[in-house]
Amino acid sequence: MRALRQERPPAAAGLAAEHSSALGVVVFAGPISIGALARAERLGAPAMTKTVGILAEAGLVTRERDPKDARVVRVRATRKANELVLRGRDQRVMRIGKALQALPHTETARLEAAIGTFEKLVRDLESATVGKPLAPTRSSRSPREAAAGRTGSRARR
Repeated sequence: MRALRQERPPAAAGLAAEHSSALGVVVFAGPISIGALARAERLGAPAMTKTVGILAEAGLVTRERDPKDARVVRVRATRKANELVLRGRDQRVMRIGKALQALPHTETARLEAAIGTFEKLVRDLESATVGKPLAPTRSSRSPREAAAGRTGSRARR
């Protein structure tokens, strides 16, 4: 995604990556509460409230009270946001398609064979993190040590 973000549509150029990410969730999830959006983006409610304010100021989302519970604020994407996000997605899909066409047939066959396994891995990872607190983003362990469940000091012995 980092490589694909290099070619962002001009209208999205003013948005930080975290704002674009939150906007994508709003567009694809439909009207969503700020709390649910914060959980989806793994942010606290105050940070998401600020992000929603930035998106609203840019004319990309609107806030509305939930008709069943006035304490809940739902965020809805505007037409401008839908067009922006969908255009960006289409551009990324086209770029990936061109890159795939440039690969030799043997490489695309290997990718096709691995897709099911990769999708299962993603589902497993997502279901394992639902309702659990976030792990620290920095660790003294290398990724290999972390995957093996070892601490950095023990691994160096």
